[in-house]
Amino acid sequence: MDVTLHLAQEPDADALLGRSPLAALVGMLLDQQVPMEWAFAGPHTIAQRLGADDLDAHEIASYEPEAFAELLSTKPAVHRYPGSMAKRIQQLCQYLVEHYDGDASAVWEGVKDGGELLKRLNDLPGFGTQKAQIFLALLGKQLGVRPKGWREAAGAYGEAKSFRSVADITGPDSLTKVRAHKQEMKAAAKAAKAAGK
Repeated sequence: MDVTLHLAQEPDADALLGRSPLAALVGMLLDQQVPMEWAFAGPHTIAQRLGADDLDAHEIASYEPEAFAELLSTKPAVHRYPGSMAKRIQQLCQYLVEHYDGDASAVWEGVKDGGELLKRLNDLPGFGTQKAQIFLALLGKQLGVRPKGWREAAGAYGEAKSFRSVADITGPDSLTKVRAHKQEMKAAAKAAKAAGK
């Protein structure tokens, strides 16, 4: 895996996401309740604070929890909720160590089809169905991981030429389109809620 992603909109952070399966998973985990760029810059910030050029699941899994939370809390914080996200990242890394010997790419390597890949992603701590489908779409659309049926397993996020999620962001133009789509979805949900009252 060595591609250029444009999710953090910051060259060094995006380079790490493109070469490190664990960084990409951690970025996806962090992508909630904060701007996408902030979330996907997180893995690079964590690696820098650990004095490394990549993330290591074994190191993070065995890190002293309070010290790891402090690492994420140091200003500028890695996330709006650095303490709870530190715990989630450690849980993810502990799961990867236990089930995949710490190798994040083993989550998708050798899967027989998109359904199996979706199940594996859904089993990861902190990954619900939507997050798993978005990450599956990112794997297929930008990282070249395309088992049979991957688009179907990714649901609407797997559709070609759509601008629904981080899976579709390849630069500033697509970022603008994805943001516009999210605003439309929020407005529609708000209108539906108001209509239901």
